[in-house]
Amino acid sequence: MPIDIDTFESTTADQLEQNEPTNADRVMQFLTTHPDQAFTQSEIRDATGVKAGSISVVLSRLEERGLVRHKGTYWALGEDDDVAAYAGIAESTRTANERFGEEDMDEWLDHAVDEGDE
Repeated sequence: MPIDIDTFESTTADQLEQNEPTNADRVMQFLTTHPDQAFTQSEIRDATGVKAGSISVVLSRLEERGLVRHKGTYWALGEDDDVAAYAGIAESTRTANERFGEEDMDEWLDHAVDEGDE
């Protein structure tokens, strides 16, 4: 996924590596650019670079969430409302990460309330 030159210039190599899209993001990005088509699992794998051992699991999880549909050997983008909700969340997360930086889960856990302390 391309980034703008300002992000390239102002971001460290470590930060750029952390911003790699997930396999699910890759599949959704591909399918949202082809909303009027359905693809086989291998076509999606080839177009997204998701490994052969992972593509089935990724597609199944996306189907469970209503983000993709499956019929026979073909997969297509899910229903409009579910996809729009996903796109909104993904865009909000991306914008927040760009503005405030990615969450450091270890730091967050250091400050989280321990359920046993309540």
